[in-house]
Amino acid sequence: MTNLEQAESAFASARPRLFGIAYRMTGSVADAEDLVQEVWLRWQNADRAAVLNPEAYLATAITRLAINESQTARARRETYVGPWLPEPVDTAADPQVGAEQGAVLELAVLMLLEKLTPTERAAYVLREAFDYPYREIAEIVQTSEVATRQLVSRARKHLADERKVPVQRADQRKLLEAFVAAAQAGDLAGLEKLFAEDVVSYSDSNGAIRAAGRPLFGAASLAKIIAGWAPSFWAGAEAGYVEVNGLDAIRLRKDGSTFAVITLTASAEGVDQLMWLVNPEKLGAFQ
Repeated sequence: MTNLEQAESAFASARPRLFGIAYRMTGSVADAEDLVQEVWLRWQNADRAAVLNPEAYLATAITRLAINESQTARARRETYVGPWLPEPVDTAADPQVGAEQGAVLELAVLMLLEKLTPTERAAYVLREAFDYPYREIAEIVQTSEVATRQLVSRARKHLADERKVPVQRADQRKLLEAFVAAAQAGDLAGLEKLFAEDVVSYSDSNGAIRAAGRPLFGAASLAKIIAGWAPSFWAGAEAGYVEVNGLDAIRLRKDGSTFAVITLTASAEGVDQLMWLVNPEKLGAFQ
């Protein structure tokens, strides 16, 4: 095996993890792919004979690039029209994500990670999704092991404070089915009954199609809005269930093209988050 073939083999072996780290850091498939490609170019040009652990070298490279990308992405999102949601991935079909642990993958979790500093996010992702030892994480993010433990601890506390305990996936699917049935029927009372009192709805369109330009809050008001949308939104739509970031979602198609992917999270109090992905640029995995 030539030197380049060895390099290609090492990179191919690490690629699913590299993508998984970059996606969880950026919430964007395109950005994650770009970062993976940049690491490949760096790996080709590296002094590979001096690299004792290719996997560690590649994981360090992708994480540091992702930290930098996270900082610039925040600036770009200041001009985003309406709520921003992470780009959904089809975890039933995408081996690059499914090959690794499902932790730190749900859209609701990725949204919360946006509130962390890039370094906190990196430490949390490496620890929770990929079970890296604190010592290795410290080397990757260029801090001490004690500081790394603090980064992960702060991130865990933030997520615990911000997120209710989710229901099991089977219950999430039942609630999604009940929501779809009530929404299609414009069943105001049925919708309100499903929702937690402090439910919030996010619609990600970036202005490409008509959608709520801000988060919508509250069971009664949200039920009224969704029931009012029903005749136009669901008319003629072909609905089918898909897997989005490890949870069930509904995909809506018209004229052979996907125009929406909807998923939800729920706690013992009922549906607490609705996520409407209607930006055409983010629906490529579900066409």
